[in-house]
Amino acid sequence: MLLSVSVRRRAFLALAGAVLISAGGVAPSAEAQDIRARQWYLDAMKADDMWKVSRGQGIRVAVIDTGVNTSLPELKGQVLSGRDVSDPDKSAQEDSDGHGSNIAALIAGTGSGGGIQGLAPEAKILPVRVAVEAESYSVDSALSRAIRYAVGEKTQVINISLSSVGASDHYPKTRAAVEYALKKGSLILAGSGNDGDKSNLPSYPAAIPGVVGVGAIDRVGNVAKFSTSGDYVGLVALGDDIPIHCTKSVGICNSGGTSQATAIASASAALIWAKHPKWTNNQVLRVMMQTAAKPTTGKLPSIYVGYGSIRPRKVLLDGEGDPGPADVNPLLAREGATKPDPSASASKSPSAGPQSTPTPQADKKSDKKTVAEPKKNDDNSSTLWIAIGAGAVLLGAAVAFALVRRRGRA
Repeated sequence: MLLSVSVRRRAFLALAGAVLISAGGVAPSAEAQDIRARQWYLDAMKADDMWKVSRGQGIRVAVIDTGVNTSLPELKGQVLSGRDVSDPDKSAQEDSDGHGSNIAALIAGTGSGGGIQGLAPEAKILPVRVAVEAESYSVDSALSRAIRYAVGEKTQVINISLSSVGASDHYPKTRAAVEYALKKGSLILAGSGNDGDKSNLPSYPAAIPGVVGVGAIDRVGNVAKFSTSGDYVGLVALGDDIPIHCTKSVGICNSGGTSQATAIASASAALIWAKHPKWTNNQVLRVMMQTAAKPTTGKLPSIYVGYGSIRPRKVLLDGEGDPGPADVNPLLAREGATKPDPSASASKSPSAGPQSTPTPQADKKSDKKTVAEPKKNDDNSSTLWIAIGAGAVLLGAAVAFALVRRRGRA
């Protein structure tokens, strides 16, 4: 059904009242030297074994976010020049918020200087900065420019840990840019959103056809309560109790959100693509879907976990997965199409007429659990929604970005 006036109003009020919220304590500075020991998910994913096969070498990952701070020791030598698509006078290698830097480090950090060890430490990061602090800003135009720039810089993987709510017809330029990127061979992954325990409104660009919407699961394999669900969720990844650099203080803080899950999914794609450089975006995605851990009951795709939780080790260590046809998109197949619109270009955008929002299917409760390498979940802290865009206007394409993240205790 179409977004009702009341839903639009609630979405507007949620964004208009959003402020940057900081929760939890601050880890002692000494803990910064022990961050690798706190990165439990690397051990759960068998990263050390996977790195003997692939470290993401030769793969570029665009991080469309708040910029990337290249002074972080783990990111030195890992970040390309990039671009600020919102302000040509600013550098994409600056990050006043810290969100983009953490995402980049989770993907390709080297662990140097006690910093974050990324899952794909030999991949390169292309920072693409978009303004998230603007009070009135065209998200559609910004995302479109960012995606097209990333494609022009020959990035194989595009990570978007930003989201915005609204109706699907608010994003005609972004939809065209996504189709263009898919046609050019890029793989786009975006956080499904962190509003699953609240309004659960669809998040964009994750809900745009062809984008891999990534949800978050915790360390025992349960879908995180904040992870937004919908028929656009393609895969899920570990995204709760993830250590990152605190953004409002010095030290290491625990965090959770579909931002982090998307970063881990993007890094996993980089590992697989580096091992199989002749594969296309469709083939990399297909094996990720095939080898994902599936729910024990219920139909697939599930609105909670999509096709399951990513397991790159099944491809890299066990040799599983059939890449299949190079030019057939396995995600679009469930939506009645197998290839992006070949006519998508900078001069043509899809119609901005009314469109339906994703309709949740009647999944069983058991669909909300997937199989991840089990570890005891000792994080019982509360989490808070973090958004940027106070006073944003939800009219047409003038909507606000939200950083798809949550922060727990340090």
